[in-house]
Amino acid sequence: MSWTNLITAPDQLIAEMWAELLSSHGVRARVRAGDTQSFLGVSAYPCRILVDEDDLTRAQELMKSEMGVDFTDEG
Repeated sequence: MSWTNLITAPDQLIAEMWAELLSSHGVRARVRAGDTQSFLGVSAYPCRILVDEDDLTRAQELMKSEMGVDFTDEG
């Protein structure tokens, strides 16, 4: 399995919710551990969501259909 960056969430709470949404649709996802330095358990800083490289297109489709995220402007 090769993990690749899908998207950066504004904070850890949203990152965890998005990762759970993806997981509930069968896409393996995780919040990048290096991004979750926190105070009292939850990071207020942006966190990256990683998915298996093989699931990247499916993950992008899910984020677009479920959350309205448009990846055409992602760099």
